[in-house]
Amino acid sequence: MIIAVATEGQELVADYRHIGLTLGRHPLALLRKRLHALRFMSAEVLYLYGVGRLARRCGSVTMRERPETAKGVIFLTLEDETGNINLMVWSNLLEQQRREVIGAPPRCIWAVAFANNVCHLVAKRFVDLPYLLGDLDIRSRNFQ
Repeated sequence: MIIAVATEGQELVADYRHIGLTLGRHPLALLRKRLHALRFMSAEVLYLYGVGRLARRCGSVTMRERPETAKGVIFLTLEDETGNINLMVWSNLLEQQRREVIGAPPRCIWAVAFANNVCHLVAKRFVDLPYLLGDLDIRSRNFQ
């Protein structure tokens, strides 16, 4: 008798599909080598990054917030296996790349790091790389 054993990736997809999270490794941990080859940095690396330097970030969007007092700016929290990074999206970039900003996570972003120790990024461009995730569906919490 042959018993099929699910891969770690298949288990993650099933966990997210059924309960919206996993107790296993973060999905981006499975992609870290590929993301590194594409020069996307983890949160851990970005916390040590210099002010005003160009950075590439990929993360699961865990929260979107668009407060009325922010004059159209959207704030995103991007999570990976090493931590969270906050991202600001100016309204002109939102107009240009609405589908990428509002669409399904994770997001791959070219951004500028502007603060040390409390890392925030200002988004310059969003890139959709859905082929990295396959069937994984991660949901964010959205606040208006």
